[in-house]
Amino acid sequence: MGLTVGVDIGGTKIAIGVVDVDGTIVAQDRLETPATEPGLITDAVARAVAGLKERHEIEAVGVGAAGFVDAARRTVLFAPNIEWEDERIADELERRTDLPVVVENDANAAAWGEFRFGAGADVDDLLLVTVGTGIGGGIVQAGQLNRGANGVAAEIGHLRVVPAGIKCGCGQYGCWEQYGSGRALVRQAQDRIQAGMKEVAALSALVDGDPSRITGPLITEEARRGDPLAIDLIADVGRWLGEGIASLVAVLDPSVVAVGGGVAKAGDLLLDPARAAFWRTLPAALNRPQAAIRRATLGNDAGMIGAADLARSHA
Repeated sequence: MGLTVGVDIGGTKIAIGVVDVDGTIVAQDRLETPATEPGLITDAVARAVAGLKERHEIEAVGVGAAGFVDAARRTVLFAPNIEWEDERIADELERRTDLPVVVENDANAAAWGEFRFGAGADVDDLLLVTVGTGIGGGIVQAGQLNRGANGVAAEIGHLRVVPAGIKCGCGQYGCWEQYGSGRALVRQAQDRIQAGMKEVAALSALVDGDPSRITGPLITEEARRGDPLAIDLIADVGRWLGEGIASLVAVLDPSVVAVGGGVAKAGDLLLDPARAAFWRTLPAALNRPQAAIRRATLGNDAGMIGAADLARSHA
């Protein structure tokens, strides 16, 4: 099969592109996500696919969506950032585009993209950990995407790491993403500014003392400039990240753990503390083959590339 279209639907943006068999993006576009109108999202994607179909010989469409996707890969059961519930996306897009369509969770699609063409292209087993506002992920084992019995596996951000800890948006307490994510990074910085600690002076000055203006990219940039507090904040997230990865590796035994997402742009400022914490907490670390922790390589295109390739293999 030749060219396929990959669609990555997020809460604010839709990335859509034509991808060849080597994972190369031939053409792409980005659209605003009309998140409050589910039908408008399908309309926008259908129009975009139709436009690409006029210029390229497209054979199938893969859609990555942030939410629970059924085992048949056709319906979004629930999406936290888009008003979707039992949304039969594949049926509607097939009717509108006259192309076969497969739907996948966006993190699963990104994991598949990294496995096929990115950080895991040289192995048969991969765990992807995406570190953004929260923590997401995907699992590839023996060359197959592990989706679980009902299609909703790999919600790794909700691994409980602190009993009775910080309340999570999922309704539980102490989830991993409350400690090892961009949300945690920002929260820790805000708490220190509000407490008036001397060490936050440089960071506080950048936002005129307003903690609400603190962002993850701002902290990362300051860390790159050598600000000790920013470096320590990122390292703390890295330590939580490494400890969580150790628990997952003990269960899944992947060859490679790829770390992606916005916070991963901090590079070794994040990954060095993560690797150290990983080896410190991995059970029997000295008596087992080493899992490599690598930075993901496809960036924001991973979900689009992965969805396109899944459409190819599914069709």
